[in-house]
Amino acid sequence: MERSKSRFLEELSKGLINHKEKENILLEYESHIEEILIESYDLNTEAEIYDRIVSRLGSPDEISGLWNEELSVTPSNMKWLFILLNIIFFGGGSLLTLAHNLYQWEWLSALWHHLTAIPILIAFLYMFFWALLGYEIGKGFGHRGKTLLRKTFLLSLIPNLLLMVLTVFEIIPHSWFAPLLTKTFIFACIIFTIFLYPISWFGYRWGRKASI
Repeated sequence: MERSKSRFLEELSKGLINHKEKENILLEYESHIEEILIESYDLNTEAEIYDRIVSRLGSPDEISGLWNEELSVTPSNMKWLFILLNIIFFGGGSLLTLAHNLYQWEWLSALWHHLTAIPILIAFLYMFFWALLGYEIGKGFGHRGKTLLRKTFLLSLIPNLLLMVLTVFEIIPHSWFAPLLTKTFIFACIIFTIFLYPISWFGYRWGRKASI
């Protein structure tokens, strides 16, 4: 079994010779191979074991090709993309709130009342956004995405915290958020915020597995 693992990792190492994350990638695949070996007690030869590894993970050439292509996607681009999306989410919500309180447009009032009637659905959709954040980072960057996830999460959270501060200190009038701003809703927002990073981390782990 060890020979099959060594053969696979050696071939993968040759394909990743110029990749700056080569060691982390090899460690990542080694852990997955170990899982496959544990399940391969029913096989008798090294050739059969090697074939099973390839059938589960793909050939070393295929894997190294995908990782070498991945170099064109930079962590910086991914980070700022999600930060921008979160700003758009909050910016859009802020503009909608401002317009609703400044203008008495019938269509805008109808839209506002529909949205305020489904706060839980909106919250779950927003949590899905954070899960997607983790998933895309895990899928795109694998093992080296841990630090990127942490940085992206902290920067993306700034609009959330800013809105909370403005609301708590009544810089933004509470009446603007009626009928949303109840004790139950505020408590729910705090709970959801606490769970955002674990949700992102779960998405990241799921994305890492999907990249294999």
